[in-house]
Amino acid sequence: MRQVIHREWVPVGLFVKTIVTFVIILVLCVLSITIITGTAFQNPFWIILSASVTLFLLLLFWNYRGIKIQLDNKGLSVSYGVFNRRVVRLEDIVSCEPIKASFGRYGGVGVRYGVDGSWAYTTSFGNAVKIIPRKGRPFAFSSNNPQKICNIINKKKSAT
Repeated sequence: MRQVIHREWVPVGLFVKTIVTFVIILVLCVLSITIITGTAFQNPFWIILSASVTLFLLLLFWNYRGIKIQLDNKGLSVSYGVFNRRVVRLEDIVSCEPIKASFGRYGGVGVRYGVDGSWAYTTSFGNAVKIIPRKGRPFAFSSNNPQKICNIINKKKSAT
């Protein structure tokens, strides 16, 4: 039976929220200008385009609004959006270490491929956990409690 040891939600960072808000405001300003000047009524393409871009950005933001981490007595599960989920059994973890998810390492936030060959799910530039599995690429993910997660994993690994 699976017993949940640690559960965490890591929301997207202020940087991403600011960028998304800025782009949506910019699109709405363009839409407003086309409505005020009458261009939108002469060519409804601008209304459709602005609404589509705004809707797409809102859906994308909603999908990637945070990372769900669950650590139980069998393994680690990390979900980032609908399509990005990684499950690693505890016995398949070679090592675990707290790291900093920096722009230099991952080139941004989101689902990323790092310069060190690892895959990453990052919500901000900051605290993260890096897992080295027996098979496959290293995997990193943002966390508010990276040291706690590594301590639990290392403790569970040494008990088996």
